Amino acid sequence: MLATTTSNLINGALYPDLKYDFIRDIAPVACISMQPLALAVIPSLPAQSVPDFIAYARANPGKLNIGHTGTGTISHLSVEFFRQATGIDVAIVPYRGFAAMLPDLLGGRVHATIDNVAGSIEQIRSGSLRALAVTSANRSDVLPNVPTMSEFIPGYEAFTVAGIAAPKHTPWDVIEILNREIVAGLADPGVKSRLVSLGATAVGGSPADFANLIARESDRWSKVIRTAGIKPN
Repeated sequence: MLATTTSNLINGALYPDLKYDFIRDIAPVACISMQPLALAVIPSLPAQSVPDFIAYARANPGKLNIGHTGTGTISHLSVEFFRQATGIDVAIVPYRGFAAMLPDLLGGRVHATIDNVAGSIEQIRSGSLRALAVTSANRSDVLPNVPTMSEFIPGYEAFTVAGIAAPKHTPWDVIEILNREIVAGLADPGVKSRLVSLGATAVGGSPADFANLIARESDRWSKVIRTAGIKPN
């Protein structure tokens, strides 16, 4: 069994010489959860909303630094997606994870980031960062007063995916049993509550649902990677 993440959906476009094809070589079982990211800015930045941020960036081309948590990560691709969708001229600054980026954010050397809600939620709650938007289609249960990015940029959506897959030729009856048990587990109130506390949403659904999600997300991020010309370090 393979615990799949968004990285699995991205790597095919990021690393063209892989010896396997993720979509071809797995049998999707079930999507466990989806978690949005948040566009968060430092409190001193004069932007109270996504339109404010875009307007400020356009008025100050090349002067805003947006950090991300590593080349080819969902954080990086979400920042690139934002830049491509808005046409703003900003410096995109790579780090090795949120912890490495945080001192520069809190020190004002980086003005904004787009990263997993779970990573930045404590800083947002404490006021060290200000959330302007979440990147999911719907508002987040842990940040209910924060609008979605798509309210300002139609079609903008980004989230991390967690799921379970099996080898390609796993018998279908085994896939069905595994899917049924995973979906039953995700219906447990304790499991749902724990996922919500992490800023995520339990998904479940059928193997076909998960396969369709994998295909859509792979296509979405492949386009961003190609347009930006992103290469792995």
